[in-house]
Amino acid sequence: MGLALLLGVFALCVVIGTPVAFALGIAALAAFWYEGLPLLIGFQRIVSGINVFSLMAIPFFIFAGELMFHGGIAMRLVRFAQSAVGAVRGGLGVVNVSSSMLFGGISGSAIADISALGSILVPVMKDKGYDADYAVNVTVTSSIAGIIIPPSHNMIIFALATGGAVSISKLFLAGVVPGVLMCICLAVTAYLVAVRRGYSAEKFPGFAMLALNFAGALPGLLTAVIIVGGVLSGVFTVTESGAFGAMYAFLVTLLVYRSLTWEKFKLAVTQSVRTTSMVMILIACAGAFAYMLTFYRVPSMTADLLQGITDNPILILLMINAVLLVLGMIMDMAALILICTPIFLPLARELGMDPIQFGIMMLVNLGLGLCTPPVGTCLFVGCAVGKIRIEEALKTIWPFYLALFVALMLITYVPAFSLFLPSLFE
Repeated sequence: MGLALLLGVFALCVVIGTPVAFALGIAALAAFWYEGLPLLIGFQRIVSGINVFSLMAIPFFIFAGELMFHGGIAMRLVRFAQSAVGAVRGGLGVVNVSSSMLFGGISGSAIADISALGSILVPVMKDKGYDADYAVNVTVTSSIAGIIIPPSHNMIIFALATGGAVSISKLFLAGVVPGVLMCICLAVTAYLVAVRRGYSAEKFPGFAMLALNFAGALPGLLTAVIIVGGVLSGVFTVTESGAFGAMYAFLVTLLVYRSLTWEKFKLAVTQSVRTTSMVMILIACAGAFAYMLTFYRVPSMTADLLQGITDNPILILLMINAVLLVLGMIMDMAALILICTPIFLPLARELGMDPIQFGIMMLVNLGLGLCTPPVGTCLFVGCAVGKIRIEEALKTIWPFYLALFVALMLITYVPAFSLFLPSLFE
């Protein structure tokens, strides 16, 4: 009965329009009250959810991403990608994917990726004769590379959800190959769809222009290198690397690119505070909600249920992916990471899956949910940027969904994609 109350109150709050973070907190406190547990313990669980030192890295990563977003790095990355891969058939689609891979490694945010790159590339693609649905579909699906390619604040949240059992630096390394794999799958799909639709190729600008555009993009690209390299080398902790990355991003956009105005700086600060607040509230309330799920033995019941259906590890992992995908369509990623990790990670470990591989699999899966209705935040933002209806995008987005699904299956069943780079630093 208590579990039914917990889930029922949460579902009711979501249906009536309560923000997910508050819905999680209200449901958790309702379950505490029903079980006769002191509400003080519930509030302590909420506070302890964010009383973790490594979480201090999140606002720094978010601020660095916002500074690069508002400081003009996106345009320089687009120019570099266009000069490098724009000469292939339907080159702007491949440019879109390549730019997302580069910008995602700096911003760590799918929404920032769509907002920054979509506002630049989608109008250009339309002017060059590309259909609006194609431009939006490429932009939306490639944006989730920012969730996987380090540095990513979602990786920090996953490490927190494991109770510190997973190294953040190894997670950063583990995300590189899967992120590139996803972008390769999407780039191939973008090329094939472009050929089928008869889109033309751009003219190669020459190696001199390629070198010039690379030099222009290099200071921005070094942001991710400094953050990840500092952690791996032991020079910085994760939190210190985030702070240094934010300072570096500020200096690059102010002194090198000279594109960071006072108004843009204020906007970056405002957006960072707003995003950080949302993430922290979600983490706090999801911590209390996850505590009650553990109290009701949901992890063990879920494992018994799945293993009762089949004892085939391949099928169990497929079912876990299916559940995560469905949940990712309707809930926020940060909340799902905190709730689902304690439920599915023990089962994945029983099946012999490394926690790092499971974390990458979960992030890719939930990222796919961001592109999928009914909630599909990335899909909504992309359609707004491209000025088309969601129905128009959904009619032709399936090849890109298929590309991401292929990448997800490879990440799920081939451990080397996630574990090769971390194994080199053991």
